[in-house]
Amino acid sequence: MKVILKQDVKSLGFKDDVVAVKNGYANNYLIPKGMAAVANPSNVKVLEENLRQAAFKQEKIKLDADKIAGKLNGFTLKLGAKAGANDKIFGSITSLQISQALKNEGFEVDRRKIVLDQDIKVLGNYTATINLHREISVQVNLEVVAE
Repeated sequence: MKVILKQDVKSLGFKDDVVAVKNGYANNYLIPKGMAAVANPSNVKVLEENLRQAAFKQEKIKLDADKIAGKLNGFTLKLGAKAGANDKIFGSITSLQISQALKNEGFEVDRRKIVLDQDIKVLGNYTATINLHREISVQVNLEVVAE
């Protein structure tokens, strides 16, 4: 079944993408939760018209994301965490904490756009991927130190 995504769905696609999924996944999850609509001819025509009108706005958003990516490229973010024996952190570092630290540095990044390769539970150096736009992502170095 082909559906039109109304929002970004992790590991499936981005908003306004037309994707093929299994009938059960579409009928039982995506459509009832408002994440997708059936890709019938009338919905596809509406989508094409909306995309045509939104192309100008998307170009501006992409340019803004490109500026932020240029500033974040090679940026190292220092995060403080309480740690115990063997440099083990009490809890873990989450994307919310990274987002707040970036905000303190002057970068406005939504926490849902931050992807961690691994759980951060020990002091050290890590990398996080920030998906600023569907075509633009940037790697940020994280340095987790004891408070």
